[in-house]
Amino acid sequence: MRVPRIFTDQPLPSGHEILLPEQAGEHLARVLRLERGHPLVLFNGDGRECDARLATLAKRSVTAEIIRVRDVDREAPLRLTLAQSIARGEKMDWILQKATELGVARIVPLVTERTEVKLDEDRAERRLAHWISVIASACEQSGRNRLPVLEPPQRLDRWLGSLGESGATRIALLPEGDAQLRQLPAMENGALLAVGPEGGFSEHDIAILGQGRFMGLRLGPRILRTETAGIAALAALQALYGDL
Repeated sequence: MRVPRIFTDQPLPSGHEILLPEQAGEHLARVLRLERGHPLVLFNGDGRECDARLATLAKRSVTAEIIRVRDVDREAPLRLTLAQSIARGEKMDWILQKATELGVARIVPLVTERTEVKLDEDRAERRLAHWISVIASACEQSGRNRLPVLEPPQRLDRWLGSLGESGATRIALLPEGDAQLRQLPAMENGALLAVGPEGGFSEHDIAILGQGRFMGLRLGPRILRTETAGIAALAALQALYGDL
């Protein structure tokens, strides 16, 4: 029996009945056509998940009864931050989805010199809300009970200035980088992975990354697209130093 997993941004006390998000409730009732009593798993991002069952299925009001709350840790032991230059349209959604599935802990959308996506304040807020929904859906699918931290879009230099003396290994994906994956140092304090836009990091971007003590990492002899490069690097880092 398929047991749907649903993210809801509200407290989940055992023994209580809660109203499910409208979109999730409509999917359960109208698309999956589930009936009262069907089992569910609910989570709200605090690291726990809840066994629940459908209680009511009204037209615009679907509720679930929480049966018990369980501590379930599926987070990666290697803390990875993906600093991704903002990609266009569905490419960015795909990057966020796959990075979440691969266990990334933090995501920073970057504005670099060659970033083509321009976000004013209003558009940035709407895009951020959309990205959070993409991440939540990826957590539902992958079994994660904590959502990666999603920071607001910011310029590369501003992000670098905010890092302070973080002990994480600092890596920038560069086709001409000197380091290869198996040459990277131990990552007891995690890693910061910076990925350029469609046109790659500019010379200015590379210079300030160097000033920020980022080493250049090359992923073999082929140049990967921005939507491929970061995901390939995350998978490789998780395989070498994490839990894949």
